[in-house]
Amino acid sequence: MPVCNADQLNTVARSILESVGVRTEDAVVVARELVEANLVGHDSHGVIRLMQYEKQIQDGVVAPTAHPEVIVEKPGLALIDGHQQFGQVVATLAMKIAAERVRNQGTFTVFARNSSHVGRIGSYTSAAATSGDVAMMSVNSPGRGPVSPFGGVEGRLPTNPLSFAAPGPNGPIVLDMTSSVVAEGKIRVAHQRGDTIPEGWLADDQGHPVTDPSRLYNDPSVTMLPLGGVSGFKGTGLAVAIDILCGVLSGFGVSRPEMDLGNNGIWLYLVAIEAVSDRKTYDDWLAGYVQWIKSSRKSPGVDTIFMPGEIEQQRREKLQRDGIFLPDETWRQIMALAERLGVAI
Repeated sequence: MPVCNADQLNTVARSILESVGVRTEDAVVVARELVEANLVGHDSHGVIRLMQYEKQIQDGVVAPTAHPEVIVEKPGLALIDGHQQFGQVVATLAMKIAAERVRNQGTFTVFARNSSHVGRIGSYTSAAATSGDVAMMSVNSPGRGPVSPFGGVEGRLPTNPLSFAAPGPNGPIVLDMTSSVVAEGKIRVAHQRGDTIPEGWLADDQGHPVTDPSRLYNDPSVTMLPLGGVSGFKGTGLAVAIDILCGVLSGFGVSRPEMDLGNNGIWLYLVAIEAVSDRKTYDDWLAGYVQWIKSSRKSPGVDTIFMPGEIEQQRREKLQRDGIFLPDETWRQIMALAERLGVAI
């Protein structure tokens, strides 16, 4: 299993992107976000996506030279048309606009449509929290979703993720989750590793559990399941809410078979803490709150109660120091792609 440090992997990703016509400044953004996902252990949104992105450029799904455009601008709201540029580029612009406006207005909302795959949305909310704001962000995918609604056996919904982040006493508190029981990319990673997956992630149209991840990609009877298990109506409800926020309100739309799944509608919401509370009061509340949660008596075998995002931060520190481990198949595909594109690694 190859091991790369973050800088090496960043160079590889940026070089591949530039070789397929991505502007240098945009390749820097996309490569940074991919590698950051690997660093926090979200390999499903890391450099494993390079092959998908290259194909999407060739298929015309991604327009690597497009310029995202603000098409609606109001006192508390903006709407961006991404013109099929990389989602990381569109989301970075959305965050820049929101961060500038929230200082004067207290809250600010940005919608975006016609964006390609955004990647790990927790990266953006975490950055906002590091800057002192509270953030929420969701994306939907208006293509034909791979997730069956609760009680159904056919794919209808996207995996629709949601992220929340706020400044905490030991770094940002970051929730980053999907409305499906697991991110599709985690199934993709297991597929490339040749691993099986737990029961409860996939099912066939008879309701039988599926543990072979490859079946999601070659068996139309297999779908992903919504978050919640026996309470999967909660995951389905969350996915519907996110579709309305990101798809309907942005004007990008919701599930339809003819749309590529690599596209995202975006909803981003920022709150400036100082608009509603002085920062010392906020920090005092959070310090006591975190201490109270962590003081709970622990279950047998549990050493630490983690706050949302704490595991990812610890993993990031470890992988920044020890290097990022890539599955053999992921590295083989990256090397094959680089060779085909004439990129020296």
